[in-house]
Amino acid sequence: MMGKIACANVLSDLYAMGVTECDNMLMLLGVSTKMTEKERDVVIPLIMRGFKDSALEAGKTCTTVTGGQTVVNPWCTIGGVATTVCQPNEYIVPDNAVVGDVLVLTKPLGTQVAVNAHQWLDQPERWNRIKLVVSEEDVRKAYHRAMDSMARLNRIASRLMHKYNAHGATDITGFGLLGHAQTLASHQKNEVSFVIHNLPVIAKMAAVAKACGNMFQLLQGHSAETSGGLLICLPREQAAAYCKDIEKQEGYQAWIIGIVEKGNRTARIIDKPRVIEVPAKE
Repeated sequence: MMGKIACANVLSDLYAMGVTECDNMLMLLGVSTKMTEKERDVVIPLIMRGFKDSALEAGKTCTTVTGGQTVVNPWCTIGGVATTVCQPNEYIVPDNAVVGDVLVLTKPLGTQVAVNAHQWLDQPERWNRIKLVVSEEDVRKAYHRAMDSMARLNRIASRLMHKYNAHGATDITGFGLLGHAQTLASHQKNEVSFVIHNLPVIAKMAAVAKACGNMFQLLQGHSAETSGGLLICLPREQAAAYCKDIEKQEGYQAWIIGIVEKGNRTARIIDKPRVIEVPAKE
């Protein structure tokens, strides 16, 4: 699963540009010095297999990982590089948002919270902070939803950007929703700003984040996501159809979370955003 998530995350840099075909991938692997030889021989091939399986899922033009680099360090890490050669009509430059566009998000937030909460099931001092707002079953469901979400490719979301005339997009990863929204806003040709009103969050994870004080800053848009969804600027009249189409093709929801208005190329989340509880997929 770790390999699948890493590969999906790498490919999202292409998908955010509307590029749906990958020509070549490299794998960057860090083998932990803390692993025993037996652990290494079991774990590392599994991680590599997950990465390769995800690359295969990305399409016929990206069935092989052609190289990369392996290092030894204290941590077990994996990443990669995805490259492609394409025509101008095959990519969408992320700088054409106009006043009146809406913002669509294609995966729920809260992956960092879900993974941490799952780790805390075995840490009584941590678990005691959140057990009043969430059950062990809730945490396990949220964890599996997070794994499923992070491993899912943004390929269909990217392909539909062309169909519904997207004006630009970015993928949501380590800098959180607001960090990536601000970066996207800062690169717009027009004098616009993004205002986010809705936050789709994996079920119960907003309550967990709140119970931890401001540790995650989830509702402020600063909680890190890994292999998150695409944040897309779409014409208002096309957005609902986009969301309906992606749900029809993938079986997963996308959400209209904000608007593009006249402004100075910044992004913000309103003081009391509406939290949309996204149920775990059974």
